[in-house]
Amino acid sequence: MFSARRPRMMVAFTLGACLALLACQRPVEAARRLNVILFVTDDQSPDAGCYGNPVIKTPAMDALAKDGIRFTNAFCTTASCSASRSVILSGIYNHANAQYGHQHSYHHFRTYDRIKTLPARLTQAGYHTARIGKYHVGPESVYPFETVIGGVSSRSPVEMANRCESLFESKDERPFFLYFCTSDPHRSGGSVEGAEHNPNPFGNKANGYPGVKEVRYDPKDVIVHSFLPDTPVCRAELAQYYQSVSRIDQGLGRLVEHLKKHDQYDNTLIIFTSDHGIAFPGGKTTLYEGGMRVPFLVRDPRQSRRDADCNAMINLADITPTILDYANATPKKKGEVQGRSFRKALDKADSDGWDEVYASHTFHEITMYYPMRVVRTRNHKLIWNIAHGLPYPFASDLWAAPTWQDVYKKGPDAMYGKRTVKAYIHRPKFELFDLKEDPYETVNVADDPRYADVIDELKKKLERFQKLTQDPWIRKWTYE
Repeated sequence: MFSARRPRMMVAFTLGACLALLACQRPVEAARRLNVILFVTDDQSPDAGCYGNPVIKTPAMDALAKDGIRFTNAFCTTASCSASRSVILSGIYNHANAQYGHQHSYHHFRTYDRIKTLPARLTQAGYHTARIGKYHVGPESVYPFETVIGGVSSRSPVEMANRCESLFESKDERPFFLYFCTSDPHRSGGSVEGAEHNPNPFGNKANGYPGVKEVRYDPKDVIVHSFLPDTPVCRAELAQYYQSVSRIDQGLGRLVEHLKKHDQYDNTLIIFTSDHGIAFPGGKTTLYEGGMRVPFLVRDPRQSRRDADCNAMINLADITPTILDYANATPKKKGEVQGRSFRKALDKADSDGWDEVYASHTFHEITMYYPMRVVRTRNHKLIWNIAHGLPYPFASDLWAAPTWQDVYKKGPDAMYGKRTVKAYIHRPKFELFDLKEDPYETVNVADDPRYADVIDELKKKLERFQKLTQDPWIRKWTYE
């Protein structure tokens, strides 16, 4: 005969067994979340075979694109190193997170202590967070990583990849987040010894780097971007830049090799991009296309769509919310991140609602105050040069760049790409470009009566964006 208490005991036992079972499943559920690798290069435009360049050798990037999704309209929010990285790691525009420019040395720009960044959120969500290579944001308490992998040059990407192998073979049951950042293809010091035209070496060394088979290029073969001057000096520098990009590619290839060796490749989301465009005047520190456009490759192992393009217009503010989406860690409070997840956009070539991006630049170096705000749609771009009364300031490495100096010394009317030297340095308050008719941004139609409705609409969009993202410079609409 069953006692009156027996059913309650059975219920209690059953409930306890279920709770125990759920507890046992939690590590398994956590393990099902994808690992994440965010691979960020330094000053790279979409220069790769998979972006249609037949000269540059990038087999690892090309393979990643073939096994994933290639974004054809990816943009930075600011073409400045620290500022851009703060956006990448927070999902918040730099005018709102206070990383207005360079973090290091006397520049000393720092992110607000109150900002909760991607590594902090992922650690809280149960990820093992690790970084290697270039960091360049601060303070460290705001961008905390559990593991810092050091002891290697950030210009030696194959060595960097080798250092990460221990992370992939770890018995840690938590998924990992690896922030992998090269210092290539950023300009480096000096010039190439014995080379004609004294090009910057872009980190290349005569004796190379461990594990890297250096790929060298003939200046006559390189493809010159439309915003650059097609001169022997520029070609010599582009050849060095290409070599640096090919070195990065070998680091990416080695990283993928290690993932496959330890059966992690099919459990890892890989995002490959750059902080902003190429380190030449007309690229880095500008919000012309040369500064804003970046390579952007995504390989989601669970994605059935492969070797395909995505035409959604995204920017680097969208990285943090996307990774948090994959980690099931999306903030509940609206406005905690200002970008948005592009995860669903991966499913198709064309996605509704991804037809404009915004950009916000204020400083690069401490001496380079030149705030710009940008709205770019499929067909038009509006640049508001807030400090247009000032001459456009140069980053120290870009001012010294042989490509620039070669043209600058010829005088203000000399052509640097599609612009004169004078036009590059002295800019109007508004620059409006019809990108369908003028993809190279050569004709400013801001004062053209035919575009009156367009510029009015874009100004309203820009002001609305500034309001939504708490931009202090919104005040400049009403004074000065």
